[in-house]
This record gives sequence, structure tokens and C-alpha cells, in this order.
Amino acid sequence: MSDAFESIRKHKWKIIFTFAVSFFIIFAITFFIGIDEVIFTLEKASWEYILISLVLEAAILLIWTLRWKIILDVVDQAPKFSTILSMLFASLFGNNITPSAAGGEPLRAYLLREVEGTPFELGFASSTADRVFEFLPFVLISIISAVFVLSWNLPLFTKFIVTILIILSMILFGILIYAGLNRQVTQKIVIRLARSVYPFFMRLAKNPLTFGEVAEKLVFYISRFSSGFKTAFKDRKVFIIGFILSFFMWGLDMLRMYVCFVSLGSFPPISPLIIIYTIGILISLLPLLPGAWGIREVILIGLFAVAGISADTVMAASLIDRLGSYVIPTIIGALAAFYYGKKVRNMEKKPSST
Repeated sequence: MSDAFESIRKHKWKIIFTFAVSFFIIFAITFFIGIDEVIFTLEKASWEYILISLVLEAAILLIWTLRWKIILDVVDQAPKFSTILSMLFASLFGNNITPSAAGGEPLRAYLLREVEGTPFELGFASSTADRVFEFLPFVLISIISAVFVLSWNLPLFTKFIVTILIILSMILFGILIYAGLNRQVTQKIVIRLARSVYPFFMRLAKNPLTFGEVAEKLVFYISRFSSGFKTAFKDRKVFIIGFILSFFMWGLDMLRMYVCFVSLGSFPPISPLIIIYTIGILISLLPLLPGAWGIREVILIGLFAVAGISADTVMAASLIDRLGSYVIPTIIGALAAFYYGKKVRNMEKKPSST
């Protein structure tokens, strides 16, 4: 991976298109609900509670940085806390502009290698292990969510769609866990599948790769993911601390979403909020649109209706939530990515000038 930013630059028009689709969906939903109603609801929002939600998001990011630092200390010597935090923001930029939040882990490994000299394999293993800890709370809560949603009095179509999305998310988690535990078997299966679809995708690619190159990349990433997965479990102390921090982050995230509703004068029931918001996060992980913009909002509106929360309130609360969890981190992440991109280019020029 010579340049982790190259993929973003190469696919910039696809990224712009997916964002355009996302914002069109958001606009269509808002139009259907009533633009005036959503704006009126937002105008009633308490800035004090919005500020609290931003503080909670900042606390989540600081705990996330601490968790990654603990993992890095196991696989290598971790950089200072502020460096890890800025790299995390840069990776969030990669996550937030790519579907299924898939662009951040390679970017973290790339920055660690170029700036700190950490071997790419170790950096990628650490970021993957960190991702594994992030999944743990949602695997448990999603199972509970599936049981509760099926027992709710929802329209059959809504229940069907939500159930399918939960099943797809659980299948994804199952595949990831299997890949982490059975590297060699996973490599064989993935390469076999890749071989079957390779001719089709190469016809669509502008710069086609040989199958050998594709297989090499697949083996590399599967191997690194497996290493990261095992890293997350091999040190019992790190596993326990990471597990506790992950659930604490999840709890703060639930509290932050609740505060977003409270800022609008709405007080949703706690249990449905936890289940519904967890489903929303699971949907965000599916490779559909960046951040699942629009798709998540539709699901949240449909599910919160069962809890007696109006569509305009849910939409307004979701937009406030997006401000703290998506918009601001993405902007800061873009600045961090630009800073590191410039720093790496300057570092590459130094040897040639001496």
C-alpha cells in the first residue's frame, strides 16, 4: 500500500455520488415528514443539551484513543496520546466517507508506518484488533434487539426489512469472527470466490490487476485481520480492559443519543432507545452508503414510531446526533488527513534533497 490516500482520490467521484444520493434521501424524508415541522422542531432545541452531547462524543473519542493506545502497547511501542488521537481523527475521515466505514483501518496502519515507523503489519493488526473490540458490544446487543423487535407490534413490511438487516449484520459479524479464528480456511474460500467474480469486475475496472495481484492483496488483509483478531484475545488483561472500555463507550453513545432527544423536549423510553439505536448503528456498518445516511433515518423513524416518538422529532434528533458523531469528526478528520498527507510528502522529499 504505497499511498492510503490514493484510493480516496481515485474514487472521489464515486464518493461524491454516494453522498449526493444520501443527501437526496435525507431531503426526500424531510420533505415527506414536512420540512417546516422538522425546522420548527430543530428551532426548539436546547443548545445546552446539544453542547452536552458534543462533550459526550468527545469523551467517547478520548476513550477510543486510550483503547487503541493500549492495543498498540501490546503489539509495538505506542506513540504519544495526542498523536494517536490525531491519527484516529484522520482514520475517521476515511471511515466516514466510505460505505461500511471500511477505509479507516488501512489509513491508521499507513500513518503509523510513515510517521512513526511502525511496521504496516503491526499497525494494521492493532487497528483491526481495535475494530474487534468495537464489535463486541453490538454482537451481544444486536441479538437482544432482534428478539425484542420481532415481539413489537410493527407493520409486517417494517418487521421484515429490519429483520433482514439484522440478519445481514449478524452474518457479517459471523464471517469476521470465523475469518479471525480460521485464517487458512478463510483464505481458500475468499480466493475461490474472488476467482469466480474476477473476470466480471476486471471488465469494469479502469486499471485491471492480474488475479495474482488480487489474491496477494486478499491474503495480506486476511492475514492481518486474523493477527489483529488474535491480538485482541491473547492478552487477558488487555482483553478485559478493552471489553470494559468498549461497553463504556457504548453506554456513553446511548446516553448521547438520549440527550439529543432531550434537547428537543422529548424523553424516549430507555429500553426501546437502546435497542433501536443499536439497530441504527448496525445498519451503518452495512456497505450501502457512507454512514448509511438516509437509510438509518428511515429505520429509526419507523421503529421510534412504536415508542410514540413523532417522525419530525426523530429526524431532528438524528440530525443533531449526526452533527456530533459524523459532521464535526469528519471535518476535524479531513484537517488531520490533510496535515498528515502534507507531512508524509515532506518526509518523502527529505532524502532526495540531501
